[in-house]
Parts: sequence; C-alpha cells; structure tokens
Amino acid sequence: MVLKNFVRSTSAAVLLVAGIATPALSQDDAAPNFSLQLNNAAEIADGGCRLTYVAVNGTGQDLAGISYEVGVFDTQDIVTNLLVLEFGDIVDGKTKIVQFDLGGLACADISRITVNVVTACDLADGGVGDFCMSSLETSSRGAIQFGI
Repeated sequence: MVLKNFVRSTSAAVLLVAGIATPALSQDDAAPNFSLQLNNAAEIADGGCRLTYVAVNGTGQDLAGISYEVGVFDTQDIVTNLLVLEFGDIVDGKTKIVQFDLGGLACADISRITVNVVTACDLADGGVGDFCMSSLETSSRGAIQFGI
C-alpha cells in the first residue's frame, strides 16, 4: 500500500512539474521577431494622414537603426507613394511608438501599405543584421491593411 501511494505521489509530482515547465519552455523557444503594427491612421489639418506605428524589438539584438521602404496603395489598388519609414534605435525588448505624416493624402484614400524592402538594419554593436525582414511581423488595428 505504501509503494502504491508513493507511485501515485511521484506520478502526480512529475505531471505537476511538467505542466509548470512546459509553458516556460515554449516562451523561451519563441522565435525572435521585430513587430510592426499600424496602430492608428488619423486625418491631419492639411488633408493628409498621420500614421501611428507601434514597433516592438524582440530580436534579441539592440538596433542602432531600422527602417523599411513601404508602398502606399490607394482605393483602386494603385501605388501612390514609396516611402521610407525610419524607426531609429530600439533596444531589445523595447516598444517604440513613431508617427509619420503623409501630406496631401487622406486616410480614406489609402487601402493598404506594404513593406517592400529593408533600408537599414544596423546593430548597436556596429554590425548589420540580416533578420529585419525575415523576422518581421506586421499587423493593423484599423481599416488600412498593413503587411509584407
């Protein structure tokens, strides 16, 4: 009887430890990423559109400068602008909010914004990263689509 209770207690303890350890392992094994969210688009006084982006550096590297060239599409799906969005320096684990004003282009006239290429992926240690496009995750909280 004592052996039977010992086996049950040991099995329960193993299951409990496995259940606690599993979530921690899956979080640690998460792939590094650089997340860009088009968080808001608001009309500005000159009839243009102010785009607010939330950038999160989860790459495991401090960045001295990161920027992307994007294409802006109108409601007819025609590219109206090619722009470079510069996010500057962002340390690993940091969230940064950046705004860009598009003069003369109303938010309602923009259907989507697409990342075309990386124009800078400079590491704080002086090197250049090769992960700024491959680890990029995009999302949008509004009517304007944002993606790769």
